[in-house]
Amino acid sequence: MNLDFERVTKKYGRRLAVSDVSFSLSPGKIYGILGPNGSGKSTTLKMLAGLAFPTSGAVRIGDCAVSRNMLFRTAYLTEHDMFSARTTVGDMLTFYHSQFPDFQLEKAHNLLTEMNLSAKQKIKELSKGSRGRLKIVLALSRKASVILLDEPFSGLDPAVRESIVNSLVSYIDFDSQIVVIATHEIGEIETLLDEVMVFIKGKIAERREVEEIREQEGMSVLQWYRSVMQAHEIEGGF
Repeated sequence: MNLDFERVTKKYGRRLAVSDVSFSLSPGKIYGILGPNGSGKSTTLKMLAGLAFPTSGAVRIGDCAVSRNMLFRTAYLTEHDMFSARTTVGDMLTFYHSQFPDFQLEKAHNLLTEMNLSAKQKIKELSKGSRGRLKIVLALSRKASVILLDEPFSGLDPAVRESIVNSLVSYIDFDSQIVVIATHEIGEIETLLDEVMVFIKGKIAERREVEEIREQEGMSVLQWYRSVMQAHEIEGGF
């Protein structure tokens, strides 16, 4: 089941966030959406999740247009913290289990252990890093067709980032799930990525296979990304 963007444009008032973008994503791969702040990465993820809608064009999962009813088919990790300070980690697991039929409690508790979290911990007592780990637990514990991670490493220390990378590899079902990560922390996830798209000013400037970048360009993804940025600065596109 593919995830398709079909000539999608998104405007907020007069501001153009995404401009005539098309792509198709398939299960079995981890896709990276790269780009500077304001390039359209987060808006694209919101439309993939059914939390924002195109001004024109279409977003589809399989044969179905993405809508708010499709939230049950996508697991979306936002960079924003939306936890209630009055709850515990266990309360959040129970809440997600009640809201999403595909939420797997056993998997969630296994992930808690890997992330050094306890169900008894109070949300208000968690550090920013621990809250980030909890968001990953909640996203990866769902058996959703699509997993969307928006800046999953924002504000987290290197040890936490490494544990998240390991969990992504261990807990994703590559036979059935599509994983999309929007980030500027390219070095942290380079080893995970199969394909990358670079967004600049709401458009896809480049899309490449990671192995192709390494073999044909002789670069890491981070080096290649910097070269793309430099090229567009010269051309006035950034």
